[in-house]
Amino acid sequence: MALTASAALAGSATWTTWASDHPTAPVGPGSASGSGSGSGSGSGEEDPPVPAVGRVWPVGVRPGVLRGWDPPATVYGPGHRGVDLSAPPGAQVRAVAAGRVFFAGPVAGRGVVSIELSGTGEPPLRTTYEPVRASVKQGDEVAAGAVVGTVEATGRHCEGPCIHWGLLRGKTYLNPLLLLPPWLLNGPTRLLPVLGVPLP
Repeated sequence: MALTASAALAGSATWTTWASDHPTAPVGPGSASGSGSGSGSGSGEEDPPVPAVGRVWPVGVRPGVLRGWDPPATVYGPGHRGVDLSAPPGAQVRAVAAGRVFFAGPVAGRGVVSIELSGTGEPPLRTTYEPVRASVKQGDEVAAGAVVGTVEATGRHCEGPCIHWGLLRGKTYLNPLLLLPPWLLNGPTRLLPVLGVPLP
């Protein structure tokens, strides 16, 4: 059963809020620092918050979230270091934000595309998509929404066809849904008529 994006974003047990640019944006455990991320930097310093620089979903318009972000409590503990989005084989995979292709090729028998996102600090944020048949190569500059490949039918990560979408800063895994601004995550706002007030 697919989750809504909002439910997937709010699925972790502990939440904090950004106090600066995003006073109401949720940050999951391990999202703002290495703690609980499953692969922290170990420096003890907090990473900067994830900026909502996404301009499109990786696949479709608002794909179903088959499995949400579930960071492990320890480096080798069970969990899910990304989100799984419903996507049929052959579906176009797009860069959620502008950047440079960091890697494009097979890893353990699955096609992977990884993109360093422009203007996201040092080290830069890096998105990953798999399984993907890449149509880009390492070093290519890509715009937000640019097609970077198609979903392969060889993935065994999900029970059904899907794409696994990940986000890292250095070696720290983060929640990729944090890249999406509210208007993209939740869909457009719709105004409803008020009872007794005539339409213009």
